Amino acid sequence: MVAHNVRFLQCSPEAVFAVLRDGWLYPSWVVGASRMRQVDHGWPAVGTRLHHSVGVWPVLIDDTTVSLEWQPPERVVLQARGWPIGEAKILIEVRAKGDGCLVRIHETPVKGPATLIPDLVADALVRWRNAETLRRLGYLAENGAGREAEPGRPDGSDPDGTAAAQNSV
Repeated sequence: MVAHNVRFLQCSPEAVFAVLRDGWLYPSWVVGASRMRQVDHGWPAVGTRLHHSVGVWPVLIDDTTVSLEWQPPERVVLQARGWPIGEAKILIEVRAKGDGCLVRIHETPVKGPATLIPDLVADALVRWRNAETLRRLGYLAENGAGREAEPGRPDGSDPDGTAAAQNSV
């Protein structure tokens, strides 16, 4: 089973990737993610993780999402954990179109109980959730959310303050 969703956004592909690059925004656009606990240094480089929680307080489960592929401004592949439901591979593709862009999400369960749900049921549930996910991603990207990356730093962070020190000289 692979659930597909598509949405046209009134922004550039780069604006979408600015949101995706900012790991701290993850629960703002991913339905089910409720809070961020940590963003690995270097996010979204391949192999880095977002440490998030799923659920609603007081029933929260700490889990992670790992970056498998990062090719801005066209494509990102993530593997999201949401146990006890399982894990899913998520492909997000972005293509410029006219004065905006088309964003596609393809989601496939890869581990856990979600792989046992009949395709027709799972597809309907995931498509419903991802329609809202794309709507939220659109709100953020169309309104300029997401940090600008520092040169050479894919996540825009500067943990030791050297960029600020260099810019003040």
